[in-house]
Amino acid sequence: MQGKPINVLVLCTGNSCRSIMAETLINALRPGRYRAVSAGSHPTGYVHPKSIETLKRHGIDPGQPRSKSWNEFASETFDLVITVCDQAAGESCPLFQGAPTKMHWSTPDPAKATGSGAEVNAAFDEAFLMLKARIEQLPNDPLRF
Repeated sequence: MQGKPINVLVLCTGNSCRSIMAETLINALRPGRYRAVSAGSHPTGYVHPKSIETLKRHGIDPGQPRSKSWNEFASETFDLVITVCDQAAGESCPLFQGAPTKMHWSTPDPAKATGSGAEVNAAFDEAFLMLKARIEQLPNDPLRF
């Protein structure tokens, strides 16, 4: 029998691309074992349409994600806090209850991609695949972080 899920907060500055994809992937690939939410230090207020498109293209139901501030989760307890952008990793995060393990997964920002539609899609796919590979390596035992 599984214990309670490992609570994860995925942080990025804007909470519009990478953190949204990571939240959705964690919940889709590790149901019941992990429960993820995402937030940003300076949320954009929208989810990048290519993030949703990329998740769907890879067969992942994105649900109804929204861009939100990390302040929304200040009173929650997390087991794991993951930053996915270098800027958020360097910022002073609010203190979260408990003693969460912190990880940094440096992931290129696909929202900054330029070029043809295929080149932009490739940038989103690259970020998606990097995040997916890391999520698949998350341990089932939280003591192994």
